[in-house]
Amino acid sequence: MVKHVSETPATQLLKANQIAYTEHTYEYLEHGGAQHSAQVLGFDPFAVVKTLIMQDQDAKPLVVLMHGNRKVSTKNLARQIGAKSVEPCKPEVANRHSGYLVGGTSPFATRRAMPVYIEETILALPKILINGGRRGYLVGLDPQVCVELLGARPVQCALAE
Repeated sequence: MVKHVSETPATQLLKANQIAYTEHTYEYLEHGGAQHSAQVLGFDPFAVVKTLIMQDQDAKPLVVLMHGNRKVSTKNLARQIGAKSVEPCKPEVANRHSGYLVGGTSPFATRRAMPVYIEETILALPKILINGGRRGYLVGLDPQVCVELLGARPVQCALAE
């Protein structure tokens, strides 16, 4: 039985836009990441999408949605979005930009509006699990929601872990 999680800004946004989603809670593990949640919940880590807050050479933040078992090629990403370089934000900076704690970062209802980039192979999946705005809490939904609601732009920047 899934315990009910109180609303987060992310789930409020999904509800306001009448987006159907399922809730999946698990015991959060520090630095466990998408691989841990996929294992605990019995999902393929390829379908568990991590929300990464990164920044370009001018420290402008951006969101990257990536498969749970893949890394981001920052070089490929930078080239595709017309940036000189891209790097992950420090956790405290990421928290400030997103309004969420690292490990509980959702791409929905971030504190700051940021461009969102999604690994294009994610869009081919029938359903993804993505953070619902709290550590230990994922929501299952159609990946197209990321494009429709967030204006996520498809990119090719996945590296095998």
